[in-house]
Amino acid sequence: MKAVFFETAPWERRYLTRALAKSKLRVRFLAEPLTDETRRLADGAAVLSVFIYSTLTSAVLRRLPRLTFIATRSTGFDHIDVAACRRRRIAVSNVPSYGENTVAEHTFALILALSRNIHKAYVKTIKGDFSLEGLQGFDLKGKTLGVVGGGHIGLHVIKMAKGFGMEVLVHDARQNLFLSEVLDYQYVPLDTLLRRSDIVSLHVPYMPATHHLMNRRTFGLMKRGSLLINTARGGLVDTASLVQALDEGRLGGAGLDVLEGEELVKEERQLLSKDFPKQKLATALRNHILLHRENVVITPHIAFDSTEALQRILDTTVTNIAGFLSGAPVNLV
Repeated sequence: MKAVFFETAPWERRYLTRALAKSKLRVRFLAEPLTDETRRLADGAAVLSVFIYSTLTSAVLRRLPRLTFIATRSTGFDHIDVAACRRRRIAVSNVPSYGENTVAEHTFALILALSRNIHKAYVKTIKGDFSLEGLQGFDLKGKTLGVVGGGHIGLHVIKMAKGFGMEVLVHDARQNLFLSEVLDYQYVPLDTLLRRSDIVSLHVPYMPATHHLMNRRTFGLMKRGSLLINTARGGLVDTASLVQALDEGRLGGAGLDVLEGEELVKEERQLLSKDFPKQKLATALRNHILLHRENVVITPHIAFDSTEALQRILDTTVTNIAGFLSGAPVNLV
């Protein structure tokens, strides 16, 4: 049985080769993501393993008639057409948990970079400028953090916020009143959270219901000068509305580990295509505007990227593949 792993680094290949040695799989490792252009590299595969930059559309799936199992090395699976997989009876497993504390720590790295102007200070000092002008920050203690999405990652963010002496508001469709009492936070409607929070941090999955959750209306509800943090998915935020909120001073800053259409920033040659959608081109240009703003800190989707978290991802992926091969699949989405 042939298995193809896309988006793999050398150390991952070494680890997976050892871990799958007894599986009798014929494994091929590739550095590039799976796309329409690279689909031929998966020909004949029964098992695929991908990361978030691979795109498994129904068109790609139709061209892989032998495919029976997909193991995504991520928690999110919006890069996979799950409905098409269901029709084709292709099982899909994810990594439901691997880096809750990892992403939460990065969330606070972005918060601290903005609250204490660490990014600005670094740029000044490497130029030999040790003046304090423009570097005054603010304390987190006593401020209100709004956590949109109180799942595994959100709960870690809440605990860290409490360590800083912050007040915490949470918006989530599912409420755990016992945890809210133990950790001393309050569930509120989204509009209330936006109006009362000094910092808003997003931790919800991306799906049709959360597409552009942060838009012109919701940005308009936020406290003037507040901060937005997004370590979840870029599509949660309407980029045009974000730029406008920053221009108008509604937002004091933004910490972004993800961008809407971030794959376009990585693959700028796509922008030159005559068939490139104008709406996506506008989003890409706005992302470039964000990259050059002093009150915006952008990291290249690395919130998950710690040594320990990546090891947990591979361990779970091996477990998922072993479960499928044994006829007892786990972590199905």
